[in-house]
Amino acid sequence: MDTTDGNQDKSEERLLSAASLKTFMMKASTESNLNLYDHLTCLLIKVMDEQPQNVVDVIEDMSRDVKQVCFEDNRSTLRDLPQTTAAELLAEQQRLLFSQPEETDQEEELMETPLPNVSEIGFYMEQAGVGLGREEMQRVFLALKQLVDSQALLCCRLWGKILGTESSYIVAEAEYREGEEEQSTEEVAEEEERKADVRENEMDPLPHSTYKALPAVPKEALGTGANKFLYYVCKEPGLPWVKLPSVSPAQITAARLIRKFFTGRLDTTVVSYPPFPGNEANYLRAQIARISAGTQVSPQGFFQAGEEEGDEEDEAPRDSYEMNPDFEGVAVAEMAESLSTWVHHVQHILQQGRCTWVNLAVKPGEDSNEEGEAEEKEEEPDEPEPEVGPPLLTPLSQDAEMFNTPPWTSKVSSTLTSQHAVAVLRSNLWPGAHAYACGKKFENIYVGWGLKHAGEGYIPAVPPLAQREYPSGPDITEALDPSVEEEQVLKEALEEQQADKEEMEDSDEQEEEDDD
Repeated sequence: MDTTDGNQDKSEERLLSAASLKTFMMKASTESNLNLYDHLTCLLIKVMDEQPQNVVDVIEDMSRDVKQVCFEDNRSTLRDLPQTTAAELLAEQQRLLFSQPEETDQEEELMETPLPNVSEIGFYMEQAGVGLGREEMQRVFLALKQLVDSQALLCCRLWGKILGTESSYIVAEAEYREGEEEQSTEEVAEEEERKADVRENEMDPLPHSTYKALPAVPKEALGTGANKFLYYVCKEPGLPWVKLPSVSPAQITAARLIRKFFTGRLDTTVVSYPPFPGNEANYLRAQIARISAGTQVSPQGFFQAGEEEGDEEDEAPRDSYEMNPDFEGVAVAEMAESLSTWVHHVQHILQQGRCTWVNLAVKPGEDSNEEGEAEEKEEEPDEPEPEVGPPLLTPLSQDAEMFNTPPWTSKVSSTLTSQHAVAVLRSNLWPGAHAYACGKKFENIYVGWGLKHAGEGYIPAVPPLAQREYPSGPDITEALDPSVEEEQVLKEALEEQQADKEEMEDSDEQEEEDDD
């Protein structure tokens, strides 16, 4: 036997087996669309290029890396264009704050502006450890300038910032201008009631309830009491300013009984118990009035009571004040030590929800001197005792404690450089309300959630007890409807009674005829 022919046959068999094996290894996977031949080729090339130590120990990791590279190559390198974010939109709107109109003249810029120097206020607030920060204060300053220019306000100041769950409110306080009026929602409601009464009169009259609700406490006029100032809010500097409506006593009274975080949406409904008469804009305005009445303070002597004609013999508290031109300032150390050097310059809000008490027993427009009999009838019930609050410019030392907590905490901004320090005052009843004073300068600001301190544990108002059932009795208790059988028996009994009655009448007539 020839050995060369045997070796040739074996080599051909090896080539055929190698070709079949290569064909098997090049069979693509149904899941990843890869084949073993290409994978081993790439793996060996990677081993030859990198030549790692202990290649047998890391061959599995290298195999996984080769597969991962294959998958990454199949991915698309195209990406979707990023959408404009909310921060970019806000920056685009705030960019207008830093642009100066071309029509402005240099002489107009040098004129006195109704807006205070917010940058200086921010500097002193920073010394006191409160405020909004330099960058935000600068944007707020420009936003207030935009508000003053658009609304032509006589006086405007930064009241503060009320935080919310979705967005916050930057609040600006403006002075009321005489002759300015707003659209009252109460007048709209009264007009709708008149239309409803007209419709009822045209239809069949229905029985009316004899219950008479207590008269509503009238709202204070614009420019007086809790409505002395106007307030504008915006969510961020550069966004539109929104004017808040005036506040009513019912809204202030309801706000005292609830605790609600602000959402940042003025038109949202305030879901609470007791129910609040209005939306979040009204609730925000009520909280601003309460915070202002309790935390707006000034150094003693900076303001003095305004001189008004006819008020010398009037016992009612004054609601006006004016700057004292002779004020020389109070030492910072003295203002930090004693609360008697600080006074309230905003009227106190009474339990009635107003700054000035009103007698609800006297109907508006009624003259008590017309008829003496009417006076005697009205004087029969006990007249309510007028409620009087603390007078204007009352020292803070007379404020009462609540929940064993002092109402105020005072300090000096820095004990290291006391020559340049400012006196800082913080309210403990309204967390977030601060005031500073330095020489003849002072300012108030509020940065918080708009909620009053409620002690260690807040307990919401408990709903009233369920009404009792109406007392039962024979006159008002409804009887059950009789069945058909009972109605038939009753009908037969009535017919028998009617027949007996007719027989008796006939017999009586017969006896009368016989007697005749």
